[in-house]
Amino acid sequence: MPKISKRGKQMPESPIRKLAPFSDIAKKKGLKVYHLNIGQPDIKTPEVAINAIKNIDLSILEYSPSAGYESYRKKLTQFYVDQNVAVAIEDVIITTGGSEALLFAMGSIMDPDDEIIIPEPFYANYSAFSAASGAKVVPVNSTIETGFALPPIADFEKLITPKTKAILICNPNNPTGYLYSESEILQLGTLVKKHDLFLIADEVYREFMYDGDIHYSVMNLVGLEQNVIMVDSVSKRYSMCGARIGCMVTKNKEVISAAMKFAQARLSPPTVEQIACEAAIDTPKSYFDEVISEYRGRRDTLITELNKIEGVQVTKPKGAFYCIAQLPIDNADTFAQWLLEHFEFNGETVMVAPAAGFYSTPGMGLNQVRIAYVLKKEDLIRAVQVLKEAIRVYNAL
Repeated sequence: MPKISKRGKQMPESPIRKLAPFSDIAKKKGLKVYHLNIGQPDIKTPEVAINAIKNIDLSILEYSPSAGYESYRKKLTQFYVDQNVAVAIEDVIITTGGSEALLFAMGSIMDPDDEIIIPEPFYANYSAFSAASGAKVVPVNSTIETGFALPPIADFEKLITPKTKAILICNPNNPTGYLYSESEILQLGTLVKKHDLFLIADEVYREFMYDGDIHYSVMNLVGLEQNVIMVDSVSKRYSMCGARIGCMVTKNKEVISAAMKFAQARLSPPTVEQIACEAAIDTPKSYFDEVISEYRGRRDTLITELNKIEGVQVTKPKGAFYCIAQLPIDNADTFAQWLLEHFEFNGETVMVAPAAGFYSTPGMGLNQVRIAYVLKKEDLIRAVQVLKEAIRVYNAL
């Protein structure tokens, strides 16, 4: 029998999606499942984007340019400039989601067995993207005790080897909700400059900040134009996860040239969705004011309720819409599956994402889960009540 590749075997499962079949079975049993596992916003997509789709007048649904429509890139560039992020249209390649932007970035700068340093816990698909690129993830640990702040720069530096090509961060962070400060970004900038590395920043949650903080983009690092790559997406900003439109942004012309070869190989990003995304840029500020206010309330509700459960440790996230909660259980993978297979409380259960899948170091995060607060406040309150009862029952088994 033919064998699959080593790369195929090494490709990790998604801790976010791997339990979906058990959720489907639970629903078929008639249970209500509160989805705390996935960052799918329930906020309505802006009307300007929906209307752009409804009003499309095309006789041929044709390929778009490999770099994306010029009109969209031009408008997106102005969007960034309005946010004090100075980029030009030639610095931007439109991609099929932020995922493809990361794949393009890694494929453009990394060879097989090259190393990329990432603070853990990190978005689980970074491991998958690295595996697909043949690269090796080198984790640097951040802890719940520090609120998942950036690890000391000395911890990064001691991991740098001749094979190190890049440092990757997510800011604000998925899965922890931590927002890296300007000072922390500047420290990373100094480090990559010193060792001639790339700094890749996944900034897809840049709008989602709740305590008056200011997002500092890596694109604003002076003198590091050749070192910095930014990844962005419309998925969360406009609640358009299904559009699968993102972008890779860098002033490094060599990286842009290499990434364009990948862009040409996959032909083009989606046509209809680019039209919707171009329209979405006209979304009024009031939309974001309401969204941020809603998520701030959800965050505060979730953290308040979680802190009522004895033995739970959680830090208040500053951004994005996730948190890592440490539970008084032995194994979150086992617990998460048990929740869907064997537990119900008044006809309800919850689905969480085991956090071990967000770590690269074996044995880390075994009793932690990532929770996405993308449900309405009343559902979050009820979900945590169900979780509290589940922990009690589970630990009594």
